[in-house]
Amino acid sequence: MLDTTSYLCIGCPLGCRLEVDEDESGQLVEIRGFACKRGKEYAAQEHTAPERTVTTTVRLVGGAQARLPVKTRAPVPKALALAVCRALRTVTVTSPVSVGEVILADVLGTGVDVVATRTCHR
Repeated sequence: MLDTTSYLCIGCPLGCRLEVDEDESGQLVEIRGFACKRGKEYAAQEHTAPERTVTTTVRLVGGAQARLPVKTRAPVPKALALAVCRALRTVTVTSPVSVGEVILADVLGTGVDVVATRTCHR
């Protein structure tokens, strides 16, 4: 007996409705509904090991704004996304900061850095 899971593809603007069939042992049997190669890859990734890019803000001291926008340089496991946000709640950055500057290296041991997405001057 197969277990079917549905996903909405975000790999391109088409937004295909994907279906993934999995057998009793957890192996992918079939992926349906994709209109491009990215859709098939997205469905397999989302089904087996979902990941997310985390975007949020951290406290900023000495800048024109009170918050600095940041994001993970690469996706992290979806299960860790909230924990990444919690870890960033404790971070305070002092201006000046350049876009792309590492704000928190190797967040939660994932090997992924959190970087600034805006330059902030004093």
